[in-house]
Amino acid sequence: MRELLMGNEAVAMGALAAGVQVVSGYPGTPSSEVLETIAKRNPGNVYVEWSVNEKAGAEIAAGAAYAGARSLVTMKQMGLNVAADPVMSVNYVGVKGGMVLYVCDDPGPISSQTEQDTRHFAKYAHIPVFDCVSPSQAFAAVQAAFDFSEKYSTPVILRSTTRVCHACEDIEVPEITPPGDASGFVKDSKWVIFPRLSHEAKFRIAAREPKWAEEFSSFTEENGDPAGNSVTGNGRVGIACGGVSFSYVQEAIAGHEEEFTVFKVTTPYPFPKSLAQDFMDEVDKVLVFEELDPVIEDELTCLVGAQYSEEFLRGKRTGSVPAGGELDASIVASVIEKETGIKTSIEHADYDGKPDLPVRPPVLCAGCPHRASFYAVKQAVAQMKRDNKKLEADKIRYEDAVYCGDIGCYTLGNAAPLYTTDTCLCMGAGITIAQGLDHAGNGTVNFAFTGDSTFFASGITGTVNAVYNQSDVIICILDNSTTAMTGHQPHPGMGITMMGGRSEPVDIAKVLEGCGVEFVRTVDPLDYEASVATVKDAIDAKGVRAIIFKSPCIAIVKNDGPSFVDAEACVGCNKCINELGCPALIPKDGKAFIDASLCTGCMLCSQICPTSCIRKEAKA
Repeated sequence: MRELLMGNEAVAMGALAAGVQVVSGYPGTPSSEVLETIAKRNPGNVYVEWSVNEKAGAEIAAGAAYAGARSLVTMKQMGLNVAADPVMSVNYVGVKGGMVLYVCDDPGPISSQTEQDTRHFAKYAHIPVFDCVSPSQAFAAVQAAFDFSEKYSTPVILRSTTRVCHACEDIEVPEITPPGDASGFVKDSKWVIFPRLSHEAKFRIAAREPKWAEEFSSFTEENGDPAGNSVTGNGRVGIACGGVSFSYVQEAIAGHEEEFTVFKVTTPYPFPKSLAQDFMDEVDKVLVFEELDPVIEDELTCLVGAQYSEEFLRGKRTGSVPAGGELDASIVASVIEKETGIKTSIEHADYDGKPDLPVRPPVLCAGCPHRASFYAVKQAVAQMKRDNKKLEADKIRYEDAVYCGDIGCYTLGNAAPLYTTDTCLCMGAGITIAQGLDHAGNGTVNFAFTGDSTFFASGITGTVNAVYNQSDVIICILDNSTTAMTGHQPHPGMGITMMGGRSEPVDIAKVLEGCGVEFVRTVDPLDYEASVATVKDAIDAKGVRAIIFKSPCIAIVKNDGPSFVDAEACVGCNKCINELGCPALIPKDGKAFIDASLCTGCMLCSQICPTSCIRKEAKA
């Protein structure tokens, strides 16, 4: 039957159609929907899990592939860094069942720390990569990737980007039937990565890559492979492109196709050199469009060598195409017009005379417990500074407290008026960055913030390191009972699995105690006075201290009803607005006002109001 599928859903359905048996991964935008779709459309005997991090997920998939099962592991581009250890090694060991790593890059970046092009990693790891062009092509590509993986006993990377992940297309989906049983694990010394075996494998890998390049030169749509490369058109201007950029090119040259020859690259590594050379031999000039890095462009440059001048090949390296961020049809059209003089049918938007869109920076949701946690920490530090408690004795400058942040919704603690995120590097790094500051003799109170899901993913290691190396840090775990930033996926602290089963939730406090943390306190961040008191106790103590700020994300609990401001009692001090930054609190007629459509009734504002003019709406 035909279904309208998002790109990630298409990958999921393609994997099910290919007979995938084990699926693992860690949530990360823009990749998350693949695993969720497989769990929802499970034909009955496909094992699915959210792993604690990408490294664990990749190792689960490798183990399943060793046993002859087809396995899929999903992650975003930053997650591939976490999974790098097993991924760099599994190609040397090889696999029995097909193993596909679905990695989604985030041009822009829209929801990531940095841009990162997975095609480079594939080349670095000597792993072949298929590039998703559209949802329908992605549906076919994941099946081709499984076949290629089993044919050559190698893992395969299936790379996508944000717009392909979240675009939708009408796709013919076959009936999904449960996969057969895996052939089983057979003991063999090849599964153990000894140095001698790795040395031999390197020669084997190097020898097969030129053969793959030739095979990919005939892996084309013209030869009946819907996921393959293609060369279309007979124009004298060549366009080489890959991924979603192919769709932008199609849109940009619509109505002028006869003037172009388009080389669509779906297997950027190993590069289909013979097909590329044939393409370049037939054109007078080549423009290259791709997200993110000039991977295709560099491969073509290697083929061109000294035969042609720079005028023949134009792309990111020549400054003709933007070096970073997303492309779109308008950008492609403007480059074509500038470089070739060919007028396209794309109308460039004219915004002259129209008002600018309002600036809308990201902000913590109204009622978010993280706001309360940050505020309590900041106020505790300020009060201890004011009281000058132990200032001379310990030479601690409370006014110089450093707040080490982490990856998640709580990164937004950096914004006004909270200003409680001074550093943010990568998942779990808040805990270890704080240790580095401490060991450098920074002379500050060093706070490390992390979320509950992030604690399980990569925070436990940093905690053990802090205890072992006798650091003086305060770890603040913002436990909102979900993985909020990526779509509320479950994690070990919730006791809910993607297979629908329930397990005993992993108790964060017990984990901390097991790691050797002696000061462990749990407090509701929406209880302002108790939270401030707990933070003060932590500052007074020494060594590794941990505070678990536990309150569920407002997106997963029932709204408690809005609060309201008694306008007659309000003196217009705006303390609630200026210190909390809650989007539900706004000034109106010189007074504070609560937008009932946003307010969740958390009542944090009422606890800091000097005139007690904020109250709960009476329930009918």
